[in-house]
Amino acid sequence: MSNQHDSFGRSNRRRFLAGSAAIGSVTLAGCTGLFGGADNEETVDSSVGQIGSGREGRDAPGGTPIAEMPDLEGELTIYSGRGEFLVGELISFFDDTYPDFDPVPRYGSGSDLVTQIETEGEGTPADVFYTVDSGGLGALADAGRTQALSSEITDLVRDEFHTEQWTGISGRARSVPFNTDAYSASEIPSNVMAFPDFEGDMGWAPSYPSCQGFVTAMRQLEGDEATREWLQGIVDSGIESYPDEYAVSQAVADGELDAGFANHYYIQRVLDGSPNAPIETAFTEGDAGSIFDVAGAAVIDQADDPELAQNFIRHLLSAEAQEYFAVETFEYPLISGVDPVGRLPSIDELDVPDLTLSELSDVETTIDMMRDVGIQT
Repeated sequence: MSNQHDSFGRSNRRRFLAGSAAIGSVTLAGCTGLFGGADNEETVDSSVGQIGSGREGRDAPGGTPIAEMPDLEGELTIYSGRGEFLVGELISFFDDTYPDFDPVPRYGSGSDLVTQIETEGEGTPADVFYTVDSGGLGALADAGRTQALSSEITDLVRDEFHTEQWTGISGRARSVPFNTDAYSASEIPSNVMAFPDFEGDMGWAPSYPSCQGFVTAMRQLEGDEATREWLQGIVDSGIESYPDEYAVSQAVADGELDAGFANHYYIQRVLDGSPNAPIETAFTEGDAGSIFDVAGAAVIDQADDPELAQNFIRHLLSAEAQEYFAVETFEYPLISGVDPVGRLPSIDELDVPDLTLSELSDVETTIDMMRDVGIQT
């Protein structure tokens, strides 16, 4: 950290943070630009194109500003199943904001990090596990590797988005990106079970945790036999596999695919770079294809400083961090008073199935089933 950060006193920092939380128009690029930062309290033009409602004219985010939260102090090891390109800037902002805070993120696959924490046992250096879906969080909680969260954290989000052991940080809706040059919205099946018979060219990313979570939801809702038949049918239909769901969405926009399976924000990211791309978002209705999952965080049972770990998770639910997730990663914020970016239904308008997120923890059985059908995961 620079000397300017080191000399940025507590009272000055809190005055700055209180001011940044009151910014009524967010036209900033990147996390540091979004929040201002000790080196730059002026807004700068965003280099990212506008989508939907855009960033200009957004109201000040609701929720609890960082200025009203306890300072972050001490070293914290964060096992992150979320990529550095998505959350690295946010973690760096916290690092720069608090001179006595030393975050040590370790990035990797969410499922690999779950295995690593379980393998490391009592010797794990992990203090916080932050990952892309509730399945990994539930798996660690089921293994007894997490600590109960304070009500100061869990009270910030709706009951369906947390348990006693972990909390959602931002939300993602399963969706069907489709190419508008090939299909209209009315031609996209509203029932996910109908897609093995869909005549268009389809794509998915079966190694991606959210895709595995979607299949896990299908197992819970439709049963293992029906899910296995669906998987076999979708493979027989000639579905193309991609390394991630951004690649699926980009292939739809490029006309390589007619439709695919992806989290909603990947479509928004494609449109962010190419506002006129022929891609739109469809949602299935009340089934596994319309689950609303969360990226979330938990405190590991062996955390050296549980209070710091919990305080860090509180910061991920601050007004500023939630605004960051809305305008930079295009996810659904989970606190009240912060709206998503883009022409998207609200959380309450989504037709999600009657399924609790804790039911998505049995991912290993799902992976085994997918592999049995011949899917590379």
